[in-house]
Amino acid sequence: MASKRILKELKDLQKDPPTSCSADMFHWQATIMGPPDSPYAGGVFLVTIHFPPDYPFKPPKVAFRTKVFHPNINSNGSICLDILKEQWSPALTISKVVAIAQSFSDGTISSREGGLREGSKA
Repeated sequence: MASKRILKELKDLQKDPPTSCSADMFHWQATIMGPPDSPYAGGVFLVTIHFPPDYPFKPPKVAFRTKVFHPNINSNGSICLDILKEQWSPALTISKVVAIAQSFSDGTISSREGGLREGSKA
């Protein structure tokens, strides 16, 4: 019931948004909390997710908006990981994508495992 109502209200909001407000189901924002016992403990990290028109056949663009110092996150906040680029699979879900972004802050993905390739810019 709630999801049906929220989708209806999103459509209504897109048709006639209040002044200085927008809603776009192709642009999401997530908040990732830095896990305890990690270098990111206490941090709050904003992540944007932009869906292309041909999603899920093309990957979403995922980027940290909060400055993050990690070998697999470039200066623009983009995550340098093959499965978010040429190794993307339509079987991956947004929950998995957010979990991947969160794994950077808990040390699960190291620079060796994170999809950096020779010639990649991180």
